[in-house]
Amino acid sequence: MTSARPRTPARLAARLTLVVLVGVPAASRAHPLTFTETTIVLRPDGSFQTDLICDLDALALGAPQNADDAALVAALAASTPAAAQTEARTGVQAGDLLLRLRTIMVAPNEQSGSILPGFPGEKVRLNNQVVPEVDVTWMATDHIGFELIAATTKHRASGVTGTTGGIGRLASTRVLPPTLTAQYHFAPTGKVRPYIGAGVNYTLFFDETAAKGLEAAVGRTSVSMKDSFGWAGQAGVDVDINPRMFLNFDVKYIDIDTTARLTTAAAGTQRVKMDIDPLVFGVGFGLRL
Repeated sequence: MTSARPRTPARLAARLTLVVLVGVPAASRAHPLTFTETTIVLRPDGSFQTDLICDLDALALGAPQNADDAALVAALAASTPAAAQTEARTGVQAGDLLLRLRTIMVAPNEQSGSILPGFPGEKVRLNNQVVPEVDVTWMATDHIGFELIAATTKHRASGVTGTTGGIGRLASTRVLPPTLTAQYHFAPTGKVRPYIGAGVNYTLFFDETAAKGLEAAVGRTSVSMKDSFGWAGQAGVDVDINPRMFLNFDVKYIDIDTTARLTTAAAGTQRVKMDIDPLVFGVGFGLRL
């Protein structure tokens, strides 16, 4: 009859060492499980305590336990999903949608004809206006985008000389000039991205109203202005603040020609042709959606 050998502390230590070295299940070998330090404490009563220390960062990234910080950073970058890396990119690329919120000053560069037939030689001028504006740009390619702007302004038409100059303000109107431009972006991947553009606009005039001073002089007056179709040109620059937000500076020239018609009780129907052709200066913020 063979007697069982007593389990001495030395035998327990040897067996535990064997388990630590070779007892890792095969399924866990996708990330090699190694330890930076192993401590075994044997107690007089035959029990023992084992402390195993490993680098959890290295284990999670599948890096060696002795990897330094640079190696861990490289492993983290290699394991980062492509979507997260894309979020940190600069610039724009095909498929991007850009939303800009700007404050614009619309400065008419008008050339007015005479107010005919009643006031030959007398012309009108329009005031500047500052308003908020929203535009959206879709990048068809890395370099080419299409921008649609929408803003409405209110302008006053005033006489300059003669009888109408003495009256002063003649009428007011609201203007809605939706403008579509094709843009070329010179440095789409840069933090500073200049661009130029050209396109078309259709300008609607609405809420035309005769001034009280004009009606006091010539009686009840109705005002109408002809809508306009023309071209537009622009130049601007986007400057990144962070990967999604940017500053924008923009200037546009918009070709707007119209004929204003004033039908009065005392002076009959008067017409004046105007080439408004405003310069539009804008500054604001943009967001890459």
